[in-house]
Amino acid sequence: MNLPLATIPPLPPAMDAPRVQLDTQVGRINVYWSVPPDADPKAAPLLLVHSVNAAACAAEIAPLFRAYSAQRVVIAMELPGFGLSERAERLYTPRLMTDAIHAVLCAIAARHGPVAVDVLAVSLSCEFAARAAIEAPTRIARLALVSPTGLMGRKVRKAPPGSTMYKPGVHAWVRRPLWAQGLFELLTRPPVVRYFLRRTFGSHTIDESLWAYCVLAAQQAGARHAPLCFLSLAMFSTDIHSVYEAVQCPVWVSMATRGDFTDYRALQMLKTTTRWHVQRIPGGALPYFEDCPGFVARLRSFWMS
Repeated sequence: MNLPLATIPPLPPAMDAPRVQLDTQVGRINVYWSVPPDADPKAAPLLLVHSVNAAACAAEIAPLFRAYSAQRVVIAMELPGFGLSERAERLYTPRLMTDAIHAVLCAIAARHGPVAVDVLAVSLSCEFAARAAIEAPTRIARLALVSPTGLMGRKVRKAPPGSTMYKPGVHAWVRRPLWAQGLFELLTRPPVVRYFLRRTFGSHTIDESLWAYCVLAAQQAGARHAPLCFLSLAMFSTDIHSVYEAVQCPVWVSMATRGDFTDYRALQMLKTTTRWHVQRIPGGALPYFEDCPGFVARLRSFWMS
């Protein structure tokens, strides 16, 4: 069972790396920032963006951060409402999350100059990264989408720009003070977090350190606010097919073969170009936890394109 908030230990950093707290227009954003002394000067900085779920955090992208931090400048951000970023009670939307990515891109430019950045995003964050790519095309050089959302089934998602699936009535109900915290604690009990990670990995074998960190992350003060918006579908875009089609930079897509994220039928409907490179990688939705060297090797030629 979850511990009372007063007895929960503080959340440690998700990885052993220099950490920066950015004060931005969307609140405080936690960023892990590695600048290796022997980094390839020709390699663009790499920005990593974790997924969105009830216990999301940068621990989901830690293997990639470790793998790349010896080769190039690599930055891992935690979206508003997650990890060590600000967890204010507010409406979390694609606009807010996309603006957070823009804020981190601005911080990268301030430190490393006006170089275009490579971005790798996971699951729902792929939608935010794609939107950032069309809004700031000179700041994103290449976009890697790992198990992207918005591609399930054959329903066309080309609603008016900026529209979402948000259910305000559902949100009003789940966030009522009488039961909001209790409901969230039920959804993030350690066995429940394990259950959803098994569905993500498509296997009973999961990364135990990821599970333990996610459990603790979900127990922090304010941890419920963003996930309850997620449950209310506030972060899901109904114009995402138009967004994906508008991306002009090269795109690499990793499709899972196990678990809950294996339906990408909508990809066939998108009017994309040869700039899109799609690979079906054996494994679950976080394949780099299973074979990080192999995953990095698959991406090598794309980053060099």
